[in-house]
Amino acid sequence: MKMADDNKTNGQRSLAPEIKIKGAMTQEEVKEKDEYLKAEIKEEVVKEEKLDSPKTQIFAVRTTANREDQVMSFLVSNAERKGLEVYSVIRPHGMRGYIFIEALDRNSAEQSAYGIPYSRGVLPNIVNYKEIEHMLEQVKKEVNIQKNDIAEIISGPFKREKCKITRVDKQKGDVVVELLEAAVPIPITVKMDAVKVIRRDDDDSISE
Repeated sequence: MKMADDNKTNGQRSLAPEIKIKGAMTQEEVKEKDEYLKAEIKEEVVKEEKLDSPKTQIFAVRTTANREDQVMSFLVSNAERKGLEVYSVIRPHGMRGYIFIEALDRNSAEQSAYGIPYSRGVLPNIVNYKEIEHMLEQVKKEVNIQKNDIAEIISGPFKREKCKITRVDKQKGDVVVELLEAAVPIPITVKMDAVKVIRRDDDDSISE
């Protein structure tokens, strides 16, 4: 009888709830900690993304009147050659004697404009974007590009290359071209404003 009672007692003990180890977390606590860690990681990623995105500044460069385009060309070449942190060069329509540089800092802007013909230096004050925003309003212009046109690429890695237009996608603003001097014709997609039509089937040439 005693053995039977012991077996009965053992059976009851096996059905008893699990003993909680001191210091162990409950399932709710584990879940809360997991959510906290995920939120912390997400916050760190956002911080890193903000750090990766450089904060740029805009500077005005004074130029000789009617020489703005030449200064822009020299400035861009200078920035590329020196590997400067210059992101864009702007010439507002109708403004004479000034162009604007978007750069990481003043030093980058000044170095890009240093020693350039017709440049009169970078102005001391940083330009607020709102001051020139009204000059930079984008106006959509209808570009007359057709399939089979012969064009010249005017920007990007294939600049000055002659090409043939094989497809036009006006909705995306893209054209597919084939380089005329390539040994094997490979389709290349570029923006419509990156090509200039120079010849069409029904015309000998296209006037600028």
